[in-house]
Amino acid sequence: MKISYFPGCTLNTTAKGFDNSLRASAQILGVELAELPEWNCCGATFPLLADNVLDLTGPARVLVAAREVDERLAVACTTCYNVLRRTNLAISADEDKREKLNFFIEAEYEGDLQVLDVLQVLRDEVGFDEIAQMVKKPLAGLKAAAYYGCMVLRPAAEVAYDDPENPRALDDLLIALGAETVDYPHKGECCGAYLAVKSAEATAEMTYTILCSAQRNGAQLMVANCPLCQFNLDKQQLEMGRRHAGYQPIPVFYFAQLLGVALGLEVGDFGWEKHYIDPQSVLALVHS
Repeated sequence: MKISYFPGCTLNTTAKGFDNSLRASAQILGVELAELPEWNCCGATFPLLADNVLDLTGPARVLVAAREVDERLAVACTTCYNVLRRTNLAISADEDKREKLNFFIEAEYEGDLQVLDVLQVLRDEVGFDEIAQMVKKPLAGLKAAAYYGCMVLRPAAEVAYDDPENPRALDDLLIALGAETVDYPHKGECCGAYLAVKSAEATAEMTYTILCSAQRNGAQLMVANCPLCQFNLDKQQLEMGRRHAGYQPIPVFYFAQLLGVALGLEVGDFGWEKHYIDPQSVLALVHS
């Protein structure tokens, strides 16, 4: 199966380990992620003002480029997915916005591209049962906390492919890889997102609540599907030991990294050196 793929700015730079592990794993699973030959930044945020059409030109250009080569587009970064999916819906459902955007970018796009999260592709088109059959190094004995964050399933009417209040896709993938997932009440809470730029202290407290919630329920590791979430949950722990006595750090993985490990791939280029909390103690349990 071949599907067009939008990596986005972060997966092309600081989250290259996410991109590398995803592409390698997808190939083993029979999915060719064909990167768009020309793409630009999605804009990173969806406009808060309903009449702010100009800020949609960036993601609209991505959608037009994708539709020229395919009927579907797979996106790994959940922020990019949120922006592209919502822009596509705005174009298809709002004639006024569609006309203005097509005028701005000199296109004739109708919003007929299907924008998919890569986890959705793995669930619906590869199948977690099929993935389980291909596992070579099960993540047996690992207790993982799946962290969904707030962007991939909200607003539900526009982007959700899973239950936003009780999501299962990431948990079910980890179970297919042999891990045990823990249930905790903060899996869909915001990590602070871009608030980290303005107030690292506020983000640190938000991530602390999430991480402690997972650890209280037995988690040995966190698993994210968003590069910004992974960054915040991972880096903020460097300060938590000083802010909160007795805090014990916990590694934060991208789901694609663990997928690649479980599939038995060479993992040297999976970006382990970019992690702030060393993941090797957990990886050693898989290899033992």
